[in-house]
Amino acid sequence: MYTDKKTIAYSLIGLACILITIMIFVKLNSDEQSAFLCEKFHENQLDMAQCPAHKSNSSWLILSAFGIGIFIFGTGVYLLFIPNITKENNESMKKDFKIIDSSKLDEEEKLIYNILKNKNGSAYQSDLIKETGFSKVKITRILDKLELSEILERKRRGMTNIVVLR
Repeated sequence: MYTDKKTIAYSLIGLACILITIMIFVKLNSDEQSAFLCEKFHENQLDMAQCPAHKSNSSWLILSAFGIGIFIFGTGVYLLFIPNITKENNESMKKDFKIIDSSKLDEEEKLIYNILKNKNGSAYQSDLIKETGFSKVKITRILDKLELSEILERKRRGMTNIVVLR
């Protein structure tokens, strides 16, 4: 079953609003009960330090619940406003590469070119070795030819190269 991101976002926002509304009523009820207890202790001339309302940890629990509700609300708003990247959007985001005459390339060069094109124009040289099954030397020679033809360029990245289409 597929649910889109907006449905999830609206669900989270709705859940957060319900949670926060319930917590408001819980907080108001808790405050009312605490005030009643304090009033009774004061009327009976009892020590206020022994009042159960002053010893209760419920205010921290209620505050934590408010924090969770606000976090859920924020997550819903975030999901609602981040861009929706779908396969169609991803295809349109692909770069337009330099048009080449593929008839001048041999099969191995075409393979490397197509792998790079399918990876949005760049890949690590080590990944090309893994995907093609060619040796390091063979990949280097193919990349040298393609680089001389100004189809791609290699950029040093630490101990490896990243191969980028022009």
